[in-house]
Amino acid sequence: MSKQYYFSFIDDVIWVFRDLTRQRPASLFDHPFFKILKNAHERYDLKTQLNLFYRTDYFYGMDDFSLRDMTDAYKEEFTAASDWLKLSFHSLQEFPDYPHVNVTYDDMYTLFNSIKQEIFRFAGPKSFGYGIVPHWLPVSFDGCRALYDCGAKLVGVTVGKTKEYTGDASILPYGHAARLLQNRKPESKLFTRDTKDVAIESSICSYNHFENPELEQNDKVLDYYKDEKTGLNFKKLDDNFDLNLFTNEELKAELARRKNDTLICIGNHEQYFFPDYFAYQPEYEQKIYTMAKTMQEAGRTCIFIEEILDLA
Repeated sequence: MSKQYYFSFIDDVIWVFRDLTRQRPASLFDHPFFKILKNAHERYDLKTQLNLFYRTDYFYGMDDFSLRDMTDAYKEEFTAASDWLKLSFHSLQEFPDYPHVNVTYDDMYTLFNSIKQEIFRFAGPKSFGYGIVPHWLPVSFDGCRALYDCGAKLVGVTVGKTKEYTGDASILPYGHAARLLQNRKPESKLFTRDTKDVAIESSICSYNHFENPELEQNDKVLDYYKDEKTGLNFKKLDDNFDLNLFTNEELKAELARRKNDTLICIGNHEQYFFPDYFAYQPEYEQKIYTMAKTMQEAGRTCIFIEEILDLA
């Protein structure tokens, strides 16, 4: 059997940086969130990419915080850990959903560089990850062009059979029809998502989307798709595997089910770590250890996703 890999990432990250700035622990890894990641790295060789929001969202109240406020007191520690801990672009903030589905070139270019600039400032350039997991994934054609011009090396995509929007807003959950229609681009469509979260089975896609025939050549392997129109490398990351969708016991079974996959992309979200989040998961720490330990015992190597450009 060929060598097997996995990519571990955590989306929606911002609150932990607010903690660091206000609490000022002596070490970056004195914060329990980062301590978990360091423990998993030291015990099981875990590498982790954190995908950052630029600012907190009003949905959670008026306690504003942005990456501009983030202290640079831990820059040396971030840089020293950059071989196993990366920080990268995700979105401006948590809401609205699908923030980049109809994004303009200028808006994406400005936002990406705003996040990148702040990460360089407080964590150093070695800490920046160029494998991009956009919030909710869909990005317009112009947004993809901007990502390429910003230096993105590889971008995640959605996969599934596309369909036209009929005008029936009820087929999309959470008011997502408005996200499709506002400033709609020609490439923005609907697709049927293969997901454990049945609420979003009917979803929105944009330029960075694969139909099923392409999926057969791009799923669960080290291959990637080079898009000639934008210059970007595309890779399927949205493979149903978010840690927050599984209990610890379910996670063990899911990892066993995927034992023959060449590459497994394993996502998570920051919010579920915090006890004051309405959907807090007490097993958050244990699930990270279970995932990392299982991957190590299976002989897998943890990589940052842009590393497949050299491995494939």
